[in-house]
Amino acid sequence: MSLRLYNTLTRQKEDFRPIDPANVRLYACGPTVYDHLHIGNGRMLIVFDLLFRVLRHEFGQDHVKYVRNITDVDDKINARAAERGVDISVLTGEMTAIFHQDVEALGCLPPTVEPRATGHMVEMIAIIERLIAKGNAYVADGHVLFDVPSMPDYGQLSKRPLDEMIAGARVEVAPYKRGPMDFVLWKPSAPEEPGWPSPWGRGRPGWHIECSAMSWKHLGETFDIHGGGIDLVFPHHENEIAQTRCAFGHRIMANIWMHNGHLQVEGEKMSKSLGNFITIHELLHSDKFGGRPWPGEVLRLAMLRTHYRQPIDFTVKALEEAEQTLERWRNYAVLSDQSDGAPPAFLEALEDDLNTPKALSEIHSLYRVGVISGAPPENDEEPRVRAFNAETKRSSAQLRSCLHLLGLDRIWAPSWNRPSSKIDASRRIEIEALIAAREDARKSRNWAESDRIRDELDAMGVALKDNKDGATSWEAKR
Repeated sequence: MSLRLYNTLTRQKEDFRPIDPANVRLYACGPTVYDHLHIGNGRMLIVFDLLFRVLRHEFGQDHVKYVRNITDVDDKINARAAERGVDISVLTGEMTAIFHQDVEALGCLPPTVEPRATGHMVEMIAIIERLIAKGNAYVADGHVLFDVPSMPDYGQLSKRPLDEMIAGARVEVAPYKRGPMDFVLWKPSAPEEPGWPSPWGRGRPGWHIECSAMSWKHLGETFDIHGGGIDLVFPHHENEIAQTRCAFGHRIMANIWMHNGHLQVEGEKMSKSLGNFITIHELLHSDKFGGRPWPGEVLRLAMLRTHYRQPIDFTVKALEEAEQTLERWRNYAVLSDQSDGAPPAFLEALEDDLNTPKALSEIHSLYRVGVISGAPPENDEEPRVRAFNAETKRSSAQLRSCLHLLGLDRIWAPSWNRPSSKIDASRRIEIEALIAAREDARKSRNWAESDRIRDELDAMGVALKDNKDGATSWEAKR
């Protein structure tokens, strides 16, 4: 099966055919480094890290270029630096360092290139000059603005007709604008604000031009995939398309546009006013959510349990279930010290528009097969558990490969999360086999057998928890 991805531009899944299979190019909008990133930003980072991993698996590690930018010039940065009484470079340096710590904790690979906006003023000015020369931009009152009506098919990504956007505009239009939808490419800077020399005077770039410049420099005038959160479709990505297409005269900027869905917290929109605004850093290092810090791998799996295009409800229960699932998989994955390739069904799920719920289901099936194959015969007395057979070892090695591709491979590090139970490996297989038998009994509504197995496990010192996804997790009683 070939890789298929949902394209926001066409509103349908498409076979992914890179412009150059030897140089697959991906761009994702990175952070504006004025504050800690919230967990909604974390979802975007995880989604496009997974895409990066899948592309590397499909086309080879040396044939995929992933660019994720850092925006280090922005009015929010200026305001926060002034509020804290620090230099802008101090603020952006501090926030960038924290961002790198957080994104590493989430299991994300470093992008191939991580450009900073402040290092691309030459490219921004060059694009703006092209737009002015082509009649797509104009200078007014020290500003340079993109002339939206000059692009007849503006709105192709968001599917918003220009006349409807104009009619629905609620904001007060700046007097120097020709039209209400025109947006800033360059603006003048006051003496106390950061600024760079330009043909239009000392100033700084608008938000949208930065990504056009960085993608152009590192990926070219057209490239394969552009991604970000669903909130960026309009106006940011729409305006990126307008700038880049008009500057370079191409029909497209990126062939495929991908966007992850919204995130809410415990059934409500995340907002500071509701007191449920959570940063990645807080989740990893404080007791703000659920009364304890959480490992980054737990956050990652909790995100991957929902398809990236669907809205996600982020809850303490979801984190608890993800942690228990990881603990079970860890207990099984450590039985093998090598990988044996992910099974076809798992890979096919990821190739189907990153269908992580299906991929995780395949891991669970793989886990169950291995556990059952390593179960003790009923007539075994001493020892109760037979030696692991070849199927058990093979499925454990395959499970490691699956977790590696999902970016969850750090869970088998000896120090992961918490000290592991003193239950030995053979005892774990017996426990997991009993749990698998109980799950089968529950599926066939044999409640008496299900209760009998629970009682047997309880007598063995094992506490069970039935999760919302139908799986059962366990831990040794303290």
